[in-house]
Amino acid sequence: MSKPMTISEKILASHANLSCVEPGQLVEVDVDVALGNDITAPIAIKILRENNIKEVYNKEKVVLVSDHFTPNKDIKSAEQAKILRDFASDYGLLHHYDGGEAGVEHVLLPEKGIVLPGDVVIGADSHTCTYGAMGAFATGVGSTDLAATMITGKTWFKTPETIKFVFKGNLNKWVYGKDLILYVIGLIGVDGALYMAMEFTGPVIEKMPMAERFTMSNMAIEAGGKVGLINPDDITVNYVKSRAKRDYKLFKSDENANFAKVFEIDCDKIQPQIAFPHLPSNTKGINETGDVRIDQVVIGSCTNGRYEDLELAANVIKGHKVAKNVRLIVLPATPSVYSEAMEKGLLRTFLDAGAIIGPPTCGPCLGGHMGILAKGERAISTTNRNFVGRMGHPGSEVYLANPAIAAASAIKGKICSPDML
Repeated sequence: MSKPMTISEKILASHANLSCVEPGQLVEVDVDVALGNDITAPIAIKILRENNIKEVYNKEKVVLVSDHFTPNKDIKSAEQAKILRDFASDYGLLHHYDGGEAGVEHVLLPEKGIVLPGDVVIGADSHTCTYGAMGAFATGVGSTDLAATMITGKTWFKTPETIKFVFKGNLNKWVYGKDLILYVIGLIGVDGALYMAMEFTGPVIEKMPMAERFTMSNMAIEAGGKVGLINPDDITVNYVKSRAKRDYKLFKSDENANFAKVFEIDCDKIQPQIAFPHLPSNTKGINETGDVRIDQVVIGSCTNGRYEDLELAANVIKGHKVAKNVRLIVLPATPSVYSEAMEKGLLRTFLDAGAIIGPPTCGPCLGGHMGILAKGERAISTTNRNFVGRMGHPGSEVYLANPAIAAASAIKGKICSPDML
């Protein structure tokens, strides 16, 4: 009888051609997708060019996306994007997304069926863990590790232990996947799952749509997690089946697998969560936030820039106006999201309210462009990080929330729930 394993152990074992693996075991694995963006890929590309490496291991599996400083904000960012463009052309890459085809990478890749359940995915971006929502072992790496994988098609990991989070009960009004993951980060801290697999399960997760699952897995890294996994099910397959252009495999944790810790979380007790400066773990329920005036609201990013996120925000904003002296910035995460939001009238709703609608870009999330904060300004954002200076001046503040809370706050001019309008 085979040894019981978690989903992360099963995926690593299958890609290392082993019957089983154990936590702490070093494994060399085959990589299904290797991802780089306009900040991280140029370093990897330089390594290949300087070492006269003429080919990548697989032209279909190396993916480049220009999304962080695009549309290019200055000469340096334009040169970064050009490095990707030239490399993709010279090396014949199938998947290079730039200009009007570009979108926020961690929304774009699942949308296009590039990442699939059961994959091992490495990306030179910390939020690569997003794809764990599909049942893929996906994690961020450095640019030199990306270069090595681009050449060999392999990488190595220390097999992580797994923490299991079981979500029970019912979601309260205005509570979504963003609130659950913020609650977890607040519970265990920003290093509470350091180099561990986080597995999200339970009746609440089983009913959760893919958009919210992506949000939860996206922020596993904010608790130090190596990966944030959800066992694939019918909801996963329904999302994937029309997108997949290759075979995939559904791995699931065994009931009697060994978990380092198990947390049972009663969702009935969770309010909409706000992460106060300057850590994602500095969380408070919406009823505890007090009077926090804001200058800017950002709705978008790889955390909450999907159509469902925009729809939620638009439903709150419809018929209202953005508060005086507040900037509401809406960034659909991909051209497809933008198109659907336009066709279904969401963009008109945002425009009528006085919002700024930008192109698909990471932009303000990393303090790049299209929404930089001045000294003393405060923003509430659907993004994933609120470190000092994350969105601009070190003397600014960023608060994290779900799209409904962000939208209501834009109308009120201070952090609030839609019920407070």
